[in-house]
Amino acid sequence: MHATLPLLRTSDFPPVTRGRLETLQVNLGYLCNQTCLHCHVNAGPRRKEVMAADTIDTVLAFLRNGGIRTLDLTGGAPEMNPHFRHLVSEARKLGVRVIDRCNLTILEESGYEDMAAFLAENGVEVVASLPCYLSDNVDAQRGKGTFDTSIRALRRLNALGHGIEGSDLNLTLVYNPQGPSLPPSQTELQAAYKRELRIRYGIEFTRLFTITNMPIQRFGSTLISKGEFASYMQLLKSAYSEANLEGVMCRSLVSVDWQGHVYDCDFNQMLGLPIVDASNTRQHLRDLTEHDLTGRSIVVMDHCYGCTAGQGSSCGGALD
Repeated sequence: MHATLPLLRTSDFPPVTRGRLETLQVNLGYLCNQTCLHCHVNAGPRRKEVMAADTIDTVLAFLRNGGIRTLDLTGGAPEMNPHFRHLVSEARKLGVRVIDRCNLTILEESGYEDMAAFLAENGVEVVASLPCYLSDNVDAQRGKGTFDTSIRALRRLNALGHGIEGSDLNLTLVYNPQGPSLPPSQTELQAAYKRELRIRYGIEFTRLFTITNMPIQRFGSTLISKGEFASYMQLLKSAYSEANLEGVMCRSLVSVDWQGHVYDCDFNQMLGLPIVDASNTRQHLRDLTEHDLTGRSIVVMDHCYGCTAGQGSSCGGALD
């Protein structure tokens, strides 16, 4: 795989400082039942990195200190972590909002058939990847048969109340482009998704997020292989919008890797750019308090243009 970090280091991206910490985004490991082209984590079935029980306990201890409104669980497939249910249950007991970034197909895998019911019972918000409402496009990006499996999983979630109007169980779908282009209007694409999924498959969902592909890891390496890295970076830079700086996710979020080390965002985690202390030592979650990071500078490089191009992009979708 081609390394993208050397191509991102020299950057004119403007400085960004932290606000109040509200969201803890925890990567429970890189193990996944899928291997997607756009995956910035380079996750897959052969990855061995999985968060251990003692680190899960550190996450829960941090949540008990108060001040964190949202626990955002990602991976890989976060549900494949053996401590996933314990973490979710304990976080919900603390009154913390829990998001599960689900690839949908995991809900149809052997051993996970009751996962959808568990998520519903615990009031977990599901944020699910579905890069298109057409089967050929999804299968091309995520593997043959992925679309049909995802549709079955969505129907299972709908049957439990996720995404149904009047229910408090949110179901958010996530779109990302298949190649080196910016996402279309989130508002317009959401309307199309709602119409097509309802008509074709009888599926309902709460909202759609559009997320820009980041020029790192598997996607960035593919760009380099195809000779498209420089042109994609130019696209991101030419679409830069200063107005998006205020809403970038790194201002109110900390990303935690499977070993408990902390980063300004999930993308910095994948690039190996940790939050460090005054002695340049990388920080662990157990070293932090809610007030430690307020006003601190965020590590920025050229990949940050991916979050500020066009309508903006974050784990919460478009910024404008």
